[in-house]
Amino acid sequence: MLQRLFARRRFGMRPGLETTRALLSRLGDPQDALAAIHVAGTNGKGSVAAMVAAVLAAAGLRAGRYTSPHLLRFHERFLLDGSPPADDALADALAEVEAAAAAVAGEGGQPATFFECATAAAFLLFRRAGLRLAVIETGLGGRFDATNVLTPLVSVVTRIGLDHREQLGDTLAAIAGEKAGIVKPGRPVVCGAMPEEARQVVRAAAAACRAPFVDAAETIAVAPVSAGLDGLVARVTTPDRDLGKLRVPLAGAFQAENLATAAAALEAAAGAAGLPLPDEAFRDGLARVCWPGRFQLAVREPPVIVDGAHNPDAAAALREALRRARVRQPVALVAGLCADKDTSAFLHTLASAVRRAWAVPVPSPRTLPAADTARLMRSAGIGAVEAAELPTALAAARAWAAAEGGAVLVCGSLFLAGRSLELLGAWPWPLDGRPADPNEQLAPGPPAPL
Repeated sequence: MLQRLFARRRFGMRPGLETTRALLSRLGDPQDALAAIHVAGTNGKGSVAAMVAAVLAAAGLRAGRYTSPHLLRFHERFLLDGSPPADDALADALAEVEAAAAAVAGEGGQPATFFECATAAAFLLFRRAGLRLAVIETGLGGRFDATNVLTPLVSVVTRIGLDHREQLGDTLAAIAGEKAGIVKPGRPVVCGAMPEEARQVVRAAAAACRAPFVDAAETIAVAPVSAGLDGLVARVTTPDRDLGKLRVPLAGAFQAENLATAAAALEAAAGAAGLPLPDEAFRDGLARVCWPGRFQLAVREPPVIVDGAHNPDAAAALREALRRARVRQPVALVAGLCADKDTSAFLHTLASAVRRAWAVPVPSPRTLPAADTARLMRSAGIGAVEAAELPTALAAARAWAAAEGGAVLVCGSLFLAGRSLELLGAWPWPLDGRPADPNEQLAPGPPAPL
């Protein structure tokens, strides 16, 4: 069933929700049974979703979590009470979705896309597991995103940056307008830290829907105590509680603003649905949050940091995180980039933090050839070496860092981050030796059986 789902990538991305609604109608509208926290944004939305889901779990509340893309196995997109679905459960859900998609097309509807079917499978999996609460991350944009069939408890918009310009627009305001398309009448809207130009757009969308507007940066006080490679420690105060010092095992100074956004979203959801969220749930849940490939310390000696940053704003946050975490110089960069990103700006932003680099292909059909990545690295002033394979580049960069007393940074793509964590033995979920996506594996091998 995975192969049939991946084949739907040929339909690309299509604006509009008509096909998603028709598909879900065939499935009995499983999304209508969900009380969801719906998260959109350019950067930080996955971290916010992970934090929110972790606190809900610590409060003893059963919840699903839907995110994208996956790093290694397709199953990662769907967490049910914190765990990926079993092969047979996912296969059954995908088979039912495929049948519904065929019926919609047979009645003259548009063929369902990959993401539309994946989203339908998420809602179906959650219903079958008896989950009524879910944290749902948009895939791209918001207004026309397949997840936007929800009427959520709370809408959340994280930091807006210039990414996916071809689909969303060339300005922060235009992109914010698309992301704010998830705002629903009367439902609270949590706005994360972002440029004022984008913030005003989100505020206006909330006002137009008569939806309570919550500015996380103004509402939640997060005072970092320390931000090292082992994570963030911060004092957190909300309008309703003083949580004291909290530890989040997600490294990077930028996680402070994600923490504020997550706390605001949780408070808003608790108020909207009467969810029981004791202080202990914040402390215990955030201490156990898992979100791989986001400024993750994968190896301690020499330090190897793996991050999925792939746009200029994320590169700036990554550079600042290295500084705030006092990562020792010199830094060796292992990077692979996708051809549809602003690769030049990404590398120029990181250049001041990097001494040496290895360019590799990304395990994705959208990869930029390693030779082109190496050329762009040199244009940014970074001494670069082209590597045909990721294992070769990681070994060379680690040897260089050990000899120079430095560290290694792997970034440029979430797919690259996932494969690197697997190679470094730092992946948190079972893999059973199987690649997730037959179109994205680096080495030859059988597709993941279901």
